[in-house]
Amino acid sequence: MNAIAHTGTPLLYLGFGLLVAVLLAVDFALLRTQGRHKVSVREAALWSVVWIAAAAAFGAWLWWHLHGEYGAEVARRKTLEYATGYLIEKGLAVENVFVWITIFTYFAIPAELQKRVLLWGVVGAIVMRAVLIYLGAVLIRQFDWIFYVFGAFLLGTGIKMFFFTGKTSDLGRNPLLRWLRGHLPITPELRGERFLVTERGRRALTPLFLVLVLVEVTDLVFAVDSIPAIFSVTADPFIVFTANTFAILGLHAMYFLLADMAGRFHLLGYGLALIITLVGAKMLLMDVYKIPVTWMLGAVAAVLAASIAASLLVPPRAPRA
Repeated sequence: MNAIAHTGTPLLYLGFGLLVAVLLAVDFALLRTQGRHKVSVREAALWSVVWIAAAAAFGAWLWWHLHGEYGAEVARRKTLEYATGYLIEKGLAVENVFVWITIFTYFAIPAELQKRVLLWGVVGAIVMRAVLIYLGAVLIRQFDWIFYVFGAFLLGTGIKMFFFTGKTSDLGRNPLLRWLRGHLPITPELRGERFLVTERGRRALTPLFLVLVLVEVTDLVFAVDSIPAIFSVTADPFIVFTANTFAILGLHAMYFLLADMAGRFHLLGYGLALIITLVGAKMLLMDVYKIPVTWMLGAVAAVLAASIAASLLVPPRAPRA
């Protein structure tokens, strides 16, 4: 690895961690002051713009910082890597949102309680991904061939996504959910916004806690795809972590923005499958031809835009009897 393969210093990681903590604290403070309320599409759109603007502002600061430390060329390349990683993660996160819709619908969670679950889900997701990114960086540093493993895994995942997109699953038969229900004391109904209650001198978990667990596990499953995908763009853990984190921070706003119109993006899953397949192929061919980051950024943006436009133009097929 060359001297600029890793731009993150302990001070940068500490500063970024404090920034994320402040942003999350503001989000939780707003949740407390606003109380339980249904997030409107207008409010979700506004917050989506705010989070995207925050990610863009950090990208601008990143360019300024790296320009002063390493020069214009490194600053340009690293900022492009950050933007590409952010766009890949943001696109793949849409699949996350669709699964969350299924979970909330199955448990009949009122819209007023969903933001609380998603905020705690964001906190858990950031912690889990930080651990996975660290492990991925260690593996890459120790074993150069791990890129081929990541590439083969992503290629297989992308192909599998083509066949499973649009298919529904029975959440009631989920092995994890069945195990939790069989081994933990759970109240039959919700208890407001509480995850844990004490009734008749006995502690019990609420269905809202089960939803939180499923949200966290879902994100962990998707992280196994998305983190190797970003490592195909850059081996710099700081870029991977910051791009991932900013994409996740705005995920709950994206959920409320898409919740009422998820069915309209019925072809987006195929676009995401194509992105995963392209990323896997890029990793497998890296010793044959190194695809420029600008090409990857353009390809990801074009595929996402095309799949969204096609979803809006082509109506979904009517379900078979």
